[in-house]
Amino acid sequence: MPFAALAAATTPTAHIGLGLAAVGRPGYINLHRDRDLPADRDPDALRARTHELLDAAYAQGVRYVDTARSYGRAEEFLAEWLNARPSFTDLVVGSKWGYTYTADWSVEAEHHEVKDHSLATFERQYAETRELLGDRLSLYQVHSVTPDSPALTDKELLDRLAALAADGVTVGLSTSGPGQADAIRAALAVTVDGEPLFRTVQATYNALETSAAPALAEAHDAGLTVIVKEGMANGRLAGDEAPAVFQEIAAGAGVGGDAVALALVLHQPWAGVVLSGAATAAQLSGNLHAAVVDLDDEQRASLDALVEEPEAYWRHRAGLPWH
Repeated sequence: MPFAALAAATTPTAHIGLGLAAVGRPGYINLHRDRDLPADRDPDALRARTHELLDAAYAQGVRYVDTARSYGRAEEFLAEWLNARPSFTDLVVGSKWGYTYTADWSVEAEHHEVKDHSLATFERQYAETRELLGDRLSLYQVHSVTPDSPALTDKELLDRLAALAADGVTVGLSTSGPGQADAIRAALAVTVDGEPLFRTVQATYNALETSAAPALAEAHDAGLTVIVKEGMANGRLAGDEAPAVFQEIAAGAGVGGDAVALALVLHQPWAGVVLSGAATAAQLSGNLHAAVVDLDDEQRASLDALVEEPEAYWRHRAGLPWH
């Protein structure tokens, strides 16, 4: 497991990774991107922002970076940054396949990405990822698996993924939607030649959406590394959008609400890596304070009261506009 190195890292921030979804393309569903990114979001501007974030992350102890084929040009931006820093050999890189970016650098596009978990899409996107990231790719994840995904049942695809794992690239999956727990449990049952296929699982978990927790605990117990995404619920738990209880706890701890949101996730015993989706270096620094935030039982109980029904949470998320 390439992620075992993170568990033994000397810096607390090694358990916080940097996700590039918000900076690899001009449009995304995170709140307040109009404040966070320059008005002219041409490729050069977002390339510079991505490199700035990567510099800040590495300098502060972050050692996992998460990207995807569908994150616009994020893989390209990351590859350029890595190629200019060949000595940064301790950085672990994960990417994802299964969505194709279709917005052509337009925020106004009708469809920003198209999902397809077929073997043909895997072969095409894996070649594209390899061309950019080469042997720096440590983890390749099936993007946004739901219980009905062919990525859980297509024998040809599963055999090809097993061959990838045999070549030294860890195979994982990410999940989304109200059926995350079912998808995770189905993935745990997938074997090829008697061996478990998936070695990591990336799932949404935050103070509002906790339904995957039991399944994530099962995945952890089965030996998978758990990566948590959307710990701030696409911005709903950060800044002035955060519920009052977040702001109260944050004020008492001398941090921002974003650090409290990520600290809640870090406190879960099954959480291996928690992703920051920062769009600015200042946001990233604020997120990293999560590593030193302690939450007592009373505070955790007050945050537990915020939990939403999964169907309501995902319906709200689906309605977020691409800013």
